[in-house]
Amino acid sequence: MSGFPSWGKKTDTVLVVREADTIAAGLRDALAEAAPDERPGLERALALAEAAATVPDAERRAEWVHGRLAEAGFTGDIASIAALKALRQAEPKLSLLAAVQLQKDAVAHPA
Repeated sequence: MSGFPSWGKKTDTVLVVREADTIAAGLRDALAEAAPDERPGLERALALAEAAATVPDAERRAEWVHGRLAEAGFTGDIASIAALKALRQAEPKLSLLAAVQLQKDAVAHPA
C-alpha cells in the first residue's frame, strides 16, 4: 500500500485501497460458469477474497507498517521512537502525525 495522495510534500493522509470485493465478484462470475474440476479451486479463491474483504482498515494499515519496517531492517520494539523514525525514513513523504497514527495501528495489531 502506498497511498500518498500528494506529490513532493509530506502528508497526513494514508489511503487503504481495497479490491477484494471486485476480485470476489469476478470469482463468483467464474464459478458460475466453471467446469466441475475447476470449482474447488475457485471456491477456495472466493473464500479467501471474501475473508480479505472483511479485514478492518486499521489492521491493513498495521500489516503495511510491519512490512515497511521489515523491509527497512527494523527489528526492535514497534512502539518505540526508533520504530517511528525507521518508518519515516522508509516513507519520507509520511508526516509525523500520519506516522504516529500508523504506529498506533501497528501496536494494536501485532504481526
